[in-house]
Amino acid sequence: QVQLVESGGGLVQAGGSLRLSCAASGDTLDDYVIGWFRQAPGKEREGMLCIDRRFRSMVYADSVKGRFTISRDNAENTVLLQMNSLKPEDTAVYYCAAVLRPWCVSHPSDYAYWGHGTQVTVSS
Repeated sequence: QVQLVESGGGLVQAGGSLRLSCAASGDTLDDYVIGWFRQAPGKEREGMLCIDRRFRSMVYADSVKGRFTISRDNAENTVLLQMNSLKPEDTAVYYCAAVLRPWCVSHPSDYAYWGHGTQVTVSS
């Protein structure tokens, strides 16, 4: 069973950048689809991007297209989320999730393993 830990969140000004990391233990991520989600107060958890075991990525949230990118480093057993041109509306708790699937899926219920999240706050 894989355990996931997110890191890299914090407070940043609008227009700035952050890089989140999702580190895995208990299993290698090589065969997992990894997704990044976020949840703002009072809102549902939103699927943003995912990457499959062949390094193919999908962007599901129009609001992050062109600003956020996902990558994976199987040697480090880590998946990264690079966030650029951050906006106040990006403020949320960010989660990574994993599932053993051959291709990307977008809904939170499709994922079996979750991290505890990291807070990202973007000030205006």
